Amino acid sequence: MKKFFTIFFVTLGVLFFVLLLVLAYLFVFDPLNLKPLFMSSPDSASTATTAAVEGETTATTTTAGSQLSPAQEAALKSVGIASDAVPTFTEVQLQCFEGVLGKARVDEIKAGAIPSATEFYKAKVCM
Repeated sequence: MKKFFTIFFVTLGVLFFVLLLVLAYLFVFDPLNLKPLFMSSPDSASTATTAAVEGETTATTTTAGSQLSPAQEAALKSVGIASDAVPTFTEVQLQCFEGVLGKARVDEIKAGAIPSATEFYKAKVCM
């Protein structure tokens, strides 16, 4: 019985150590690009969300040539995409977005809704 407990706890220790190594790798090298979701700057999407919740109206100024609202630009920045890298979308891209996200959701986003992080990753194949 003593041998069983020894093997059991050594196995648990090795699994815990491997788990720590995997988590350290994910934190240091960030292959899934998750750091922008957890470590965002204070002027990112949370500010836009706070302003929207408090009922404040903000001007809908956009950068030159861009069709994105400031909140949408902040959402792009929070997932690591430069807003000037995607100033306009082609018809092929819009059809791809409709295929991935659905026509109703694409229309909502065109009207100014902020896409979620999941929608960014789903639509990444279209860019």
